[in-house]
Amino acid sequence: MVKLSAELIEQAAQYTNPVRDRELDLRGYKIPVLENLGATLDQFDTIDFSDNEVRKLDGFPLLKRLKTLIMNNNRICRIGENLEQSLPSMKELILTNNNIQELGDLDPLATVKTLTLLSLLRNPVTNKKHYRLYVISKIPQVRVLDFQKVKLKERQEAEKMFKGKRGAQLAKDIAKRTKTFTPGAVLQADKKRAGPTPADVEAIKACVDCVLHVFISVSVILVRKCC
Repeated sequence: MVKLSAELIEQAAQYTNPVRDRELDLRGYKIPVLENLGATLDQFDTIDFSDNEVRKLDGFPLLKRLKTLIMNNNRICRIGENLEQSLPSMKELILTNNNIQELGDLDPLATVKTLTLLSLLRNPVTNKKHYRLYVISKIPQVRVLDFQKVKLKERQEAEKMFKGKRGAQLAKDIAKRTKTFTPGAVLQADKKRAGPTPADVEAIKACVDCVLHVFISVSVILVRKCC
């Protein structure tokens, strides 16, 4: 694993991406913790943290410019509170292929009022009953969820489902949160992720990463045009 240091940030690739935003590329360093991001001097619209080992989405200084945060292929299972205070302009959060387990783990995103695009594809939470309607109800500012535009009919269904005392109780019942880490839980999670051989992983990554990165860029362009 590599510490996210000011030196690493300074040496990382920087470029203008297909949607003409200034992007910092921190992919594939096996970074375990988000830290020292003040070294970016708030010069980027997009930061790509794909293919690292981050477990918790927090540790951000005030980054007024940052609009898009790409966190594909990490180990994120917890989202920090009050992200809106550090990332007041964040519109797009890509959390594809992480380890978010419970609907309640998504609640901290409700206060990020600027958030309009959210991807939770390939997280265990997407298999929960009422997942999509819960997210639409809890984070109503999101207009595109898992690269599918939120429809008016879905908003109406979500409002009906979670309306009144019964709806509030339903939300409470299904919105569990992942418990604090225990050593056993961490080891078990690591074992689950250790399926393919190293050779398999490299072969899969070489193919999937390229396709996924292009897909995200194209999807973001289309979303911005239609939203």
